[in-house]
Amino acid sequence: MTSSIAASSSPIQDFSQCHVGILNKLDQLGDLPELMDAANRARQSAQQMLDFFREAIYEHHSEEERELFPAVQASATPGAERDQVKQIAEKLTREHRDLEAQWKLLEPHLKRAAKGQDASVPTEAVAKLVAQYSAHARFEEAEYLPLAYTILSRHSNRMDALALALHLRHQPQVVGYV
Repeated sequence: MTSSIAASSSPIQDFSQCHVGILNKLDQLGDLPELMDAANRARQSAQQMLDFFREAIYEHHSEEERELFPAVQASATPGAERDQVKQIAEKLTREHRDLEAQWKLLEPHLKRAAKGQDASVPTEAVAKLVAQYSAHARFEEAEYLPLAYTILSRHSNRMDALALALHLRHQPQVVGYV
C-alpha cells in the first residue's frame, strides 16, 4: 500500500532537492576566481594610491611651494602683477592643504584595503577629492602656469635656476663613494 505522503516525499526527491542546493553553491564557487581577481586588483590599486600620494602628490605640492611660487613672485613686476601671483599662490597653497587633509581622511581606509582587510572606501569622499583636485589642476593649468611662464620668461636666469633646482631634486641621491 502506497500512501500519498510517501510518494510525495520519496528519498529520491530528497536527493534531487539536495542537488539543487549543491549546484547553487557550486555556481557561487565558480564566481569566486573573478571576485578574488577583483579583490587583488583593489588591494593593488589601494597600495598604488598610497604610494602615489606619498611619493608624487606631496612632493609636487612641496616643489610648487618651495620653488615655483617664490621664483614667480620674486620675478613678478612690483605692484598689481606681484599681488596677483601672491594671491594665486596663496589660494593654491590653501587648496594643497585642503586636498591633503581630505587625503588623510581616506588614507586609513586605503591602508586597510591594501592589506586585504575588511574596508570600505567612502565613495563621496573619493568623489570630492577627485573633483576638487581636478578643479585645482585645471585652474593652475589655465591661470597660474601661463602667468608663471610669462613672468619667468622675462628672466631667463630665474627660469634656468628653477629648471636646475627641479632637475637636481629629481636626481637619485648618491650615498658614499665609488
